[in-house]
Amino acid sequence: MTLARSRLFWVGVLYLAEGLPFGIFFDVLPVWFRQQGVDLRAIGVLSLLGLAWTLKFLWAPAIDRYRNHRRWMAAADLVMAAIMAVFALATAAPAWAFGLIGLFTLASATNDIAIDGYTIELLDEQEMGLANGVRNGMYRVGIIGAGSALVLSSWVNWQVAFLACAAALGITALIMLLAPPERLVKAVPMLSAGQELRSIARSPRACSWLMVFVLATIWLIDRVTHWSQRIEHFWFLAVGVALAAGLGLLSAGALLGRQRPLGGQASAASGCAGALADTQGKGKQRGPLFGALFDLLERPGILPVIAFVLLYKLGDASMGFMVKPFWVDRGFSAAEIGMVSVNIGLALAIAGGLVGGWYTDRAGIGRALWVLGLAQALSNLVYAGVAWFIPAGADVVASHRVLIYAASAFESFTGGLGSAAFLAFLMAIVDRRRSAAEYALLSSIFAFSRSIAGWASGFGAYEWGYAVYFLLTFGLSFPAFVFLPAVWRMLPSHDSPSGR
Repeated sequence: MTLARSRLFWVGVLYLAEGLPFGIFFDVLPVWFRQQGVDLRAIGVLSLLGLAWTLKFLWAPAIDRYRNHRRWMAAADLVMAAIMAVFALATAAPAWAFGLIGLFTLASATNDIAIDGYTIELLDEQEMGLANGVRNGMYRVGIIGAGSALVLSSWVNWQVAFLACAAALGITALIMLLAPPERLVKAVPMLSAGQELRSIARSPRACSWLMVFVLATIWLIDRVTHWSQRIEHFWFLAVGVALAAGLGLLSAGALLGRQRPLGGQASAASGCAGALADTQGKGKQRGPLFGALFDLLERPGILPVIAFVLLYKLGDASMGFMVKPFWVDRGFSAAEIGMVSVNIGLALAIAGGLVGGWYTDRAGIGRALWVLGLAQALSNLVYAGVAWFIPAGADVVASHRVLIYAASAFESFTGGLGSAAFLAFLMAIVDRRRSAAEYALLSSIFAFSRSIAGWASGFGAYEWGYAVYFLLTFGLSFPAFVFLPAVWRMLPSHDSPSGR
């Protein structure tokens, strides 16, 4: 088998291409703006433009509907390449640059959707573990590779740096068209957007889910904008918006329900009503806006699976946000943190992802979630022990370095192990006919728990101290295992606790 025919090779290429624009946005553009004398407050607006990655699940259904993932990827890369070329011609950072960066992030998020959907359809379930190890590693390589533009800007100038970014993205666009053709997937019967909204309006249950969806979307936006910190009674207003949306749809549904078809339209209208009467009915046609959401919510056993998605990385995420503050408070320098916890940690996380992926493919996703999840939890226990052994305010000695370096290495490696199995699980349970939309939704659910864990971690470490808090996060790793039986039933291969 030649390299170009290897699916793992293409996974690596795809996710390197996904990481590159992300690195340009977060690492390159803020430096360029500041060197052009742009005000710090204006640079902070860049974070708002990053909302495209947060909200990409909103237009992911469009990728599923029109398919041709490779064309979506190539088009997105060409748009981003053109924007980089425009920046290369600019002598400063003009005001309209923010509009182009907004278009850049929109194209990058669309590229991510298409790549995720394409990859899910490309792989067999028994390949997903190792593929996710490769995916994580190459994505990080893409982000690091974007940093080379900063080196070019110092060695030559910004024009050359942006031209290099444009060239890299243009080459990526051509490579995307050379990827293996998509597998033929039977299309999902679709209603029009108008028919979908009318059908939702006739269903109180669908309207309730839609209100929850609106609130969750507002929460994701607030993570970036922090409106709730500046606007009094923000969440009261947000709940009001969600209720208004739901009640408005229900009122429209009541009005539509009283309408009667006229004359010769009766037969066609009654047939349409039969198809639209209940968006929640199994086997009914779905609409392009919320069809993937309702399909996902109605699968048998989906609620325990959603709970598992929320909880599986909870212990890992709860500790992760406090690891570097712990290093600082125990007297370690920024250089040591950067070298050991960041750089070496990155390499070990990639290695853990590859090993975890290999094990997942060999043992099956069900067993891997159990075994690698336990290994992931042990790193919290190790850090709790180190936090207890190294007292606050003590001088840093050789034994302290050995302990904390070892804890960091173990945490990075086992985090990679758990991520490989978890991401393989997410890919395995999506419906391939709606792979892009469902994967985007599941990823957002996972992001929700990670953000909550990060927010709460500071309070926990402050109130109880690092040792007790890290021990608590070890306990937070286990509630997810209660839901593993539901997870095994959801997997296509019906993995059992003992493997395949």
